[in-house]
Amino acid sequence: MTVVQAPTSGPPAFSMQVDSGIAVVTFDLPNAPVNTLGPAVGTELAALLDRIERDASIRAVVLISGKPDIFIAGADIEQFLTLRTARDAEELSRGAQAMMDRIERLRAPVVAAIHGACLGGGLEAVLACAYRVATNHPKTLFAAPEVRLGLIPGAGGTQRLPRTVGLRGALEMILQGKNVRAPKALRMGLIDELVHPAILREIAVDRARQLADGKIKRTRRRASRGVADLVLEDNPLGRSLIFRKAREQVLKQTHGHYPAPLAALDAVRTGYVQGMSRGYAEEARLFGEMAMTETSKQLIFLFFATTALKKDFGVDTPVEPLPVDKIGILGAGFMGAGIASVAAMQGTVVRLKDAEHARVAKGLKAVNDVLRERLTKKQITRRQLEDEMSLVSGTIDYSGFGNVDLVIEAVFEELGLKHRVLQEAEQVIPSDAIYASNTSTIPIARIASVSRRPEQVLGMHFFSPVHKMPLLEVIVTDRTSPVATATAVAYGQKLGKTVIVVNDGPGFYTTRTLAAYMNEAGFLLDEGVAIDALDRALVEFGFPVGPITLMDEVGLDVGEKVGHVLLEAFGDRLTPSASLARVVSAGRTGCHLYT
Repeated sequence: MTVVQAPTSGPPAFSMQVDSGIAVVTFDLPNAPVNTLGPAVGTELAALLDRIERDASIRAVVLISGKPDIFIAGADIEQFLTLRTARDAEELSRGAQAMMDRIERLRAPVVAAIHGACLGGGLEAVLACAYRVATNHPKTLFAAPEVRLGLIPGAGGTQRLPRTVGLRGALEMILQGKNVRAPKALRMGLIDELVHPAILREIAVDRARQLADGKIKRTRRRASRGVADLVLEDNPLGRSLIFRKAREQVLKQTHGHYPAPLAALDAVRTGYVQGMSRGYAEEARLFGEMAMTETSKQLIFLFFATTALKKDFGVDTPVEPLPVDKIGILGAGFMGAGIASVAAMQGTVVRLKDAEHARVAKGLKAVNDVLRERLTKKQITRRQLEDEMSLVSGTIDYSGFGNVDLVIEAVFEELGLKHRVLQEAEQVIPSDAIYASNTSTIPIARIASVSRRPEQVLGMHFFSPVHKMPLLEVIVTDRTSPVATATAVAYGQKLGKTVIVVNDGPGFYTTRTLAAYMNEAGFLLDEGVAIDALDRALVEFGFPVGPITLMDEVGLDVGEKVGHVLLEAFGDRLTPSASLARVVSAGRTGCHLYT
């Protein structure tokens, strides 16, 4: 066995071991938590491919990651900040296309050994490989998330992906940027084989040897094809229908505010109508155009801001967060059950409490429904569903709360009730347990005023439905300890949430901001604007739902209570709508989807 490192001025990103004609190339970007593709990596990879091409003793190649749970996370987004013109971005795309073309045409066939996230440029790289082996691990997933940055795949993805998984499957991935987990990737034809992580390298080396010996052909595995594929995708008329429906769906979802999905659709269509060579050229041109849009610049800004939040624990002096292995949740309603479900997904033991057995049972069923939805979508196995549900139990007393690390209170927005629940809980929970209220409006200091340990009381404001909404608002008072803050933030991040830390006050940040928007909608109703016209205008502007629909789903009575709290705190400038008050007084309180 020989070990070769690519020439570089610093620590190399690639290392290569050659044994019996099979080269195993390990991608491990130095001083970085994940592998990304940037100019320096591209230069080093080009030199490595030159070496492989010249070395006739290398018969096949395995590309594997040296990072835990990450294959390639995509392009280095920093490089996009250096682009000044559409021409610069187009040239970047052309260079990436040329690199993937080299991998595809390399004399020694390349096997991708994939464990962990394979995103963006990483996905485009494996599409250029002759064979793809992936692990059957929950963290192994595939995505083309470029549209989430206002971009389109720029390294050949708009051309190779449809011809690998079929047109409809490719459009779903490219236009929506959704994750595809390994089992589905196998069914789609995105990968050729699914193996246990322990044998990934061994199997990949064996498949590389078979490719070198001609026992496996260097052809891409196509998705299993049903009648719909044969009818729609294999003829120009059917493809035209697919493209038209896809465009209609994009416009329905984006209302024309996001140009990237439409550009991606045009690039894919060009490849089908005019051939792949013209498709690559159109992909590069459109990538250049999208990179210069204000939409892309703002989405990239949000990407960096969100990334920075993951490193921010909301405290000035760094402290070590406490471990959270078990939580208690007070209130088994929609919010409590939602919090329990996301906690169970991350392996946390959950004890759910409510006043009546029927409410506890309803809460447990709601948890099961959320987790079962993932089973239905084949994101988890039945065994994983059973394991996650086994973490959640219910009670009508405080049994099981004696060893919790964190308590999250999710009872009705009434200060007296919250006081009573807090005082009861503090009699049984450990002295070092953190107590968080899921209140959306009541100041945390007022809730903590009856606490024995106010320094351990804070707010954790989740949003509905909890398993879908990414934001978590952590609210701290001037008495909340740094350890409590850091622990709440760290646990929120473990749940996959985008966590913001805000100071205490009526409505905090989110509800106080939303109140001005909702009140204005209510004032328009007072002035006679039709509900459907109001909602339609805001949806067309870019909101996912209109303000009146949102009020109805949350509950008009809940909104009225919030309105009174904010009116008391801020006076006439946050006076709520008279029309909505009259609707509530008539007993029409909304559909309460989220309570």
